[in-house]
Amino acid sequence: MVMTEPTGTRRSSTPGPVRFAWGTLGVLLLAWDVFEVVKHTGWVIPAAALGAALPLLPTLAGRRGPGLLPPRAVPAHNLLNRPLIPFAVMVVFSFLGDAPEDIAAPFTFGMSWLTAIALSRALGFGLRAADGGQR
Repeated sequence: MVMTEPTGTRRSSTPGPVRFAWGTLGVLLLAWDVFEVVKHTGWVIPAAALGAALPLLPTLAGRRGPGLLPPRAVPAHNLLNRPLIPFAVMVVFSFLGDAPEDIAAPFTFGMSWLTAIALSRALGFGLRAADGGQR
């Protein structure tokens, strides 16, 4: 079931408790993101900004209608909105480097990416169907 809002945007019918859990994770990750950016500065700042923007890039391919992506952008959107990929980036870079400063930028990149995914899932936006609408 897909809910349609008055503005014409479509959101998934994910249950409220699941959306609440995504929102809680998103808020905690956002606080951790801010902590890491303030602590390390330097390259961590653009890495965090790029990570936060990455899952939104396929929407630049244009819109087909209210809340619809063009079908050519759906595979990229679905790939960039899978939480396992940024989580894997965070885990891999946790074990690389000799000092925290060596891994801070790529780790924060993955964490910001995961934060953006969690917050969009909390708002009811998730993966897309082949036609570009919400699943």
